[in-house]
Amino acid sequence: MTEKKLPYTITGMRDGERLSSRVVEEEIQRAIDAGHRQLTIQAFGQHGIGGRLWKTNGETVHIRIDGHAGQRTGSIGYPGTFIDVLGPVSDDVGWLNAGAVITVHGHASNGVANGMAQGKVHVAGSIGARGMTMTKFNPRFDPPQLWILGSAGDYFAEFMAGGVAVICGHAPQNPENVLGYRPMVGMVGGRVFFRGPHKGFSQADAKMVPIDDETWRWLSDGLRDYLTAIDRVELLETLTMREEWQLIRARSPQEKIGAPRRSMADFHQNVWDKHLGKGGLVGDLTDLDRSPIPLITHGELRRFVPVWENRKFKAPCEATCPSGIPVQERWRLVREGRVDEAVDLALAFTPFPASVCGYLCPHPCMTACTKGSAFMTPVDVSQLGRASIQAKVPDLPPLSGKRIAVIGGGPAGISTAWQLRRKGHEAVVFDTAGTLGGKIASVIPNTRIPAEVVQKELDRAAEVIPHVHLQQRLAQADTAQLVADYDFVVVAAGAQKPRTLPIPGKERMVTATDFLLQAKQDQAKPGVRVVIIGAGNVGCDVATEASRLGAKEITLLDVQEPASFGKEREDAEAAGAIFRWPVFTRQITDAGVELESGELIPADTVIISIGDAPDLDFLPDDVATERGYVMVNDDYQTSNPKVYAIGDVVRPGLLTDAIGAGRRAAETITEILAGKRPGADRKTVIDIKRISLEYLDPRIIEYEDMAQCGSQCSSCGTCRDCGICVATCPEAAISRKAGEGVEFEYVVNPERCIGCGFCAGACPCGIWDLVENTPMG
Repeated sequence: MTEKKLPYTITGMRDGERLSSRVVEEEIQRAIDAGHRQLTIQAFGQHGIGGRLWKTNGETVHIRIDGHAGQRTGSIGYPGTFIDVLGPVSDDVGWLNAGAVITVHGHASNGVANGMAQGKVHVAGSIGARGMTMTKFNPRFDPPQLWILGSAGDYFAEFMAGGVAVICGHAPQNPENVLGYRPMVGMVGGRVFFRGPHKGFSQADAKMVPIDDETWRWLSDGLRDYLTAIDRVELLETLTMREEWQLIRARSPQEKIGAPRRSMADFHQNVWDKHLGKGGLVGDLTDLDRSPIPLITHGELRRFVPVWENRKFKAPCEATCPSGIPVQERWRLVREGRVDEAVDLALAFTPFPASVCGYLCPHPCMTACTKGSAFMTPVDVSQLGRASIQAKVPDLPPLSGKRIAVIGGGPAGISTAWQLRRKGHEAVVFDTAGTLGGKIASVIPNTRIPAEVVQKELDRAAEVIPHVHLQQRLAQADTAQLVADYDFVVVAAGAQKPRTLPIPGKERMVTATDFLLQAKQDQAKPGVRVVIIGAGNVGCDVATEASRLGAKEITLLDVQEPASFGKEREDAEAAGAIFRWPVFTRQITDAGVELESGELIPADTVIISIGDAPDLDFLPDDVATERGYVMVNDDYQTSNPKVYAIGDVVRPGLLTDAIGAGRRAAETITEILAGKRPGADRKTVIDIKRISLEYLDPRIIEYEDMAQCGSQCSSCGTCRDCGICVATCPEAAISRKAGEGVEFEYVVNPERCIGCGFCAGACPCGIWDLVENTPMG
């Protein structure tokens, strides 16, 4: 907590010399760093006073400006900054304000609140030209506000894109026109309340609307706060006569589409020549014909045309998810309030959405999240994963008559059988265990995932998948018979043979699998000192369980830098485990582990965790293998076209890789059974350069709930239906076309479109592309 400091004064004059604006700002920043939160600035025209005070640790800062404030007072102001200017202020007060509250006890010059995105500006007088221009509005925050006691100058609210302006019309600089000349030109968002006479505004961009009861309550409450801020509370009764107030708001893009548009010829004749005379700005220098040349083209003459490519590409999260889950689609459903559908959607891609996505997966989708390229926190998919425990068994189609045998009832085999049954094919799992689950049920510690979560998902899978409990291991002849009896066979037997070291005393070692099986049933007795040979993620699970069961000294050894990562590594370190590498084991003795260096590490239990190898003796001879693993193509098809292989029999990998391989194999088999070429319809990944992340909040470090996650997903490649493309199109060429149910599309009118590319540049999802025009003919 910052130590409370007394009010601090900074003067803009030293030894009779005026200090530059840069020096004064440096003085202010040093005072903030020193913990001062109440500052008085004796100004002598310095610029930017009170802006960019970002290092306050969330505390409020109060700035009082005496003297003559220069330009850009409070520019890029930060939330929690309060600035009081005791007199008038120069140009661009509140320029690009991002949250500061600025109160001017006098008039303000030109450019008030220009580009403001958040915060408030109070002016106790009138303002100059181009106030409230190009303001912005982020729907996650309160809109920016400008309150004016008197009147506004010319070109007020030009290109205003959001926020609220209130013009009280009290003692205005221009009593006949409180809005100034040509207000609201190009206005695309926001509202303007005003009181007093005016001489028109841009009807093409804005419209007068009535003030309803709720809006009046907001205005009257705001007037009370505003008048308190400028010390003019005595005006409250005068300024709260409802019938004197009027409200103008920006027209929506849909309203602008039907509005008459002024032609260039009409503008040239009635505006340009009328006000500037023949020849325009250079009419006194030349009498050449300077009428406009039509260089802006439409229709087939456009050089480029925008194309709406909704759902054409995969999002990076979907592309890197081994199960292929369209994460962005699930967050879209959450945004639309369809959480149940978001939960159920996962079952189309994995039978373990809660176990894996919620607890066990290292989340490559979050690593690949586009937000990471802008140093933002990726959307937390684990929240949606854990909610998926509520997913219901999907409706299943009738059986097609095609039958597939799946050898292995672990995650890979379950994944394959699940996907095949969803497509209408009968998939029968053959496994030596009496129940489905494999290592996900028998080995993974309960500290990693609640046992009830795994059991509920296995129970759900068992409702869908037929299971044959083998009483003995398959022989080659058994497997050959399955190949003959079924349309396809998928081998998902996993890796069952623990690897060991050919060293003296190896018989004293316990395998990681055996230890974890016993630990799962609280039957393991590791003793006080445990040495684990192999410091991968499984070794880390062993360390965590050993600690839970009473071990006090835990050492993990590896011949290279350990490959462990994520929660497994974090949990092992939290349990006090020591990692040592590179070290080489010479032998195992009754006393412990002796290293090649001669050092003896005492151990009550020595556990070997250097991986498992598959047992492939049951495979037919026509299934090719290499270095102890089954050889497959990109679709997991073996040298026998009727046999597929997935998971650890192909290569060691993560649990989520095995589940994803099962889905890919099932997808390929389904395509072949349907007479399609495998992989023909698979999409490529969207280029993240097409995504605009400016609409998302970069300050989020930890997500509060699923709703916030959904709102902060950039929805790469899938339209959010935000209408930004419609709002930014300068020619009103884009419109939304509703389809059946919730379906929609955005279409381009080629007779209006000029191929400027604003839609592609502004789209937060990257679904607009600008391509070279190739007209027919």
